[in-house]
Amino acid sequence: MTRRGLVGLDIDGTILLQDETLSPGVIEAVAEVRDAGYEVMLATGRSWMATRRYVEQLGLTADYAVCSNGAVTMRRDGDDWERWHVETFDPRTVLGLLGDRLPEARYMVELGSGQRLYTGEIDDWTLDGGREVSFAELSAEEVSRVVVVSPQHDEADFQRLVAEAGLNEVSYAIGWTAWLDIAPQGVDKGTALERVRERLGIPRDRVLVAGDGRNDVGMFAWALAGGGRAVAMGQAPDEVQDAAGELTGHVDDGGLATALRTLLGP
Repeated sequence: MTRRGLVGLDIDGTILLQDETLSPGVIEAVAEVRDAGYEVMLATGRSWMATRRYVEQLGLTADYAVCSNGAVTMRRDGDDWERWHVETFDPRTVLGLLGDRLPEARYMVELGSGQRLYTGEIDDWTLDGGREVSFAELSAEEVSRVVVVSPQHDEADFQRLVAEAGLNEVSYAIGWTAWLDIAPQGVDKGTALERVRERLGIPRDRVLVAGDGRNDVGMFAWALAGGGRAVAMGQAPDEVQDAAGELTGHVDDGGLATALRTLLGP
């Protein structure tokens, strides 16, 4: 089957509103684009456990999903899914630097197997099947991500912390005012999407990605470098909008549906 193009969509703030309901018109627009021959898939910072429900809710037929900010790519395997490609790194140095500076924070790591280990409950995080451990146990084996949550600190604090700690051997994104997400060096949504695009044989200039966060900047750069399209949501921070090639409406106003329908022509 010849695909017209590849569409990679962020979840939070792109297909989802803050209350986790779907942005207006998204289900219909996704179906229209999918039925027009585009491979529509998700590219998210969420773990697979917190992603699968939206693959099903949106009626996506794509064989791949990018999770954990590009560290994990899932692939359909019959009626189930397999962890097709997983990137990991040794978290000991990172956790040592952060633990010294943020001893009161809550930490979570995701192992290559998908299991999550955490030091304390983290709001807005799916920890079903996870295991609470001591801080020292977080470094027992390689991980695909490290998440740090510290409600006492704001975004400026996290940016200063990253600079002071010298986190130059890993990739990181500040997700919201109390959230730092750390992935293997050189890994982001764009690197994972490129692996999928190459496997599917879709030309680089037949790509559209959409997102609203700093963890979407990498996939924006990837899409634009190949002659594709990168769309920032209307509520995205200024630096995210600056990294995109296009701007659509606010997620509350159905901005994603508007952007997707530009693929269908007049």
